[in-house]
This record gives sequence, structure tokens and C-alpha cells, in this order.
Amino acid sequence: MADLTSNGQPSRTRGARKVRVGVVVSDRMQKTVVVRIDRRVAHARYGKMVTRSRTVKVHDEENVAKTGDTVRIMETRPLSKDKRWRVVEIVVKAQ
Repeated sequence: MADLTSNGQPSRTRGARKVRVGVVVSDRMQKTVVVRIDRRVAHARYGKMVTRSRTVKVHDEENVAKTGDTVRIMETRPLSKDKRWRVVEIVVKAQ
């Protein structure tokens, strides 16, 4: 259900958007980079910490992110069939 203001109209504020940090694994496309997002979780049975990762396609308007860079990405509206994220900033440049 949508949030309503005091006069019963839908509010114009956007919901909180997800922000993640990941590493660029490919920059071969125009205005798009592929980012790997890692997360550490405990194994269900043994409790050992294991790394789970997934890759997402991210919109990079200025083509500034390069392979190996650590970037902060933010959820956004669908930009194409696969792109639902955009680059907010480059946290660490690759060497």
C-alpha cells in the first residue's frame, strides 16, 4: 500500500535505495560495468564463514570505472533488460 499524506494523496518521497560496494570485473561495454558483490555468511551446518558473490550490471554514464576498481553502487529504476544499478562513486582505484 502506498504512503498517503494528510490529505489522502500519495506521497512524493522515494523509498530508501539499496547501496552496495563491489569490485568491477568487466568494463568492456559502453556505459556499463559488471560488478561482483561479495558477502560473508556462516555455513548453515558447520558455521565456517564462506564468501558468497553475485555479479550485477551497473550503469556508468561517464565510463570512468575500470576493471579492478572498488565502486559504490545504488539501486535505481530499470535502465535496460539487465541494469538495475548505477555507479555512485569510485571508492578505490585499481593499481
